[in-house]
Amino acid sequence: MLAVFAGLLVQTLTSGVPAADWLYLDNGQVRLGVDRAAGGSIGYFGESATGRNLLNHYDKGRFIQQSYYGVKDGSDWNGNPWRWNPVQGGGWRGEPARILAFTNTLKTLYAQTLPKHWATGVDLPDVVMEEWLTLTNRVAHLRFRMTYAGATNHPPAHQELPAVFADYALTNLVYYKGTAPWTGAALTRRVPGQQPPNEYDRGLAENWAAYVDASDWGLGVCVPGTTEMTFYRNRGKPGPAGSGCSYFAPIRTLAITNGFKLEYDVFLTVGTVSEMRTRFRALQGK
Repeated sequence: MLAVFAGLLVQTLTSGVPAADWLYLDNGQVRLGVDRAAGGSIGYFGESATGRNLLNHYDKGRFIQQSYYGVKDGSDWNGNPWRWNPVQGGGWRGEPARILAFTNTLKTLYAQTLPKHWATGVDLPDVVMEEWLTLTNRVAHLRFRMTYAGATNHPPAHQELPAVFADYALTNLVYYKGTAPWTGAALTRRVPGQQPPNEYDRGLAENWAAYVDASDWGLGVCVPGTTEMTFYRNRGKPGPAGSGCSYFAPIRTLAITNGFKLEYDVFLTVGTVSEMRTRFRALQGK
């Protein structure tokens, strides 16, 4: 959908939206960056030595970030009927989510964020999002937490855990969907179709997927315990700040009800498919 509205989004993004406010962790092997003008969402990840960003950050929805879905609420996303949708980065018109607390120890970044409703751009004070970010060797560890104190009991929905937007130049989606995980069995390799629609697969048997280039090198994401995902590609314009992206999200079906709290771990790494698979196996103790 974003490609359809590219002109409108560009116009919005050049009028009244705060400039990016980047802060980075870098351990000499990998570099991770968050935009404090987008709720502390993650919009940069890559090797320290190359300076190449493997993520897309075209708008407030295009980050590695928390995003959740609930009841249809009569909201409208540029002519599209929408639903309750707190987003860590902000609203689709460029309204930035507000950071409530932020600390940087040089080894750990922490952010507590008041999210925006994606369609309306209003604050959602009954939702608090938190993240703890660290680097170890060539792996970034993301710890996410969402707490909900609202009165509405939302119906079960696919929840992005988390949303991941990679550079469009990483064309091939790779993962293992067989019945013998961690045995070195052959991987599934595909080039997702253009959005819309989203595609789905319940085959994340090793709880990770990667977007890679023709040389089998790229970005891998592991969410322990999660076996489903949704994905697509959007041709758009090239580059990390362009409208083109390669998207996927590990998903679980969850109902967000009063008192709901969710915590989960995400691991990012960069390298060849073989290297990333080995790291993810070790991280999960397999």
